[in-house]
Amino acid sequence: MAWASWTTRGVFSGHGGVLTDEVGVLSGDLTVHTTWADDTAQVTVQYTGAIDWFTMSGSPVPCYSEDDSRRLHEAVVKSVREGAAATVPSPPPQKPERPTQSAQE
Repeated sequence: MAWASWTTRGVFSGHGGVLTDEVGVLSGDLTVHTTWADDTAQVTVQYTGAIDWFTMSGSPVPCYSEDDSRRLHEAVVKSVREGAAATVPSPPPQKPERPTQSAQE
């Protein structure tokens, strides 16, 4: 099983903060954490230096590669900086289907 995680500390939320599932809006100096495993990315946020983590609304999302999960994390950090009750941005495109080989005639 492949997995990866990223944490960005000291992300100052824009006006309106970040929407979480557990407590509503968080704002101020936040830490953003993304964990990717089993084709799913889980995004959580906390007040920087705090103990409790909260699920960012819109998480988890399907995410089919480590590279896509890294890009998703970067998009989440950007969204947090923009504020406006930020939620997890739209997930990366669906997992590509393997092309089927046609029978030779």
